[in-house]
Amino acid sequence: MKNLFRLNLAFIGFPVLLCLMSVIDGEFLFWGMLSTILTGLFQLVIGFGMLKDEPKDKDLQRYAFLVLLFFCGWITSAFLETINRIMDYIYVLPPLLAAYLTYIIYKKRNL
Repeated sequence: MKNLFRLNLAFIGFPVLLCLMSVIDGEFLFWGMLSTILTGLFQLVIGFGMLKDEPKDKDLQRYAFLVLLFFCGWITSAFLETINRIMDYIYVLPPLLAAYLTYIIYKKRNL
């Protein structure tokens, strides 16, 4: 679990580092934002893999529910223009999900 925690921090830190480097060259911001897709994919696989191993864990169940809520809101707002207010808040959820999964992994690492 310690290695998973370190790998997760690397996946989170890499986009942040690239975005910070955009002070030097603005193109780094593009690559930083693009690399967040890989971070999200990694966290989805890890989160649902951990849920498969421990299906009764309440934190992982909550994480899966929030991930599904995010994708349902994203898909719904893409098809229905009347729900534009959802799109105002939909970008806040991925960083919160990343932080929450990091917290879950950290908590399991210390058990």
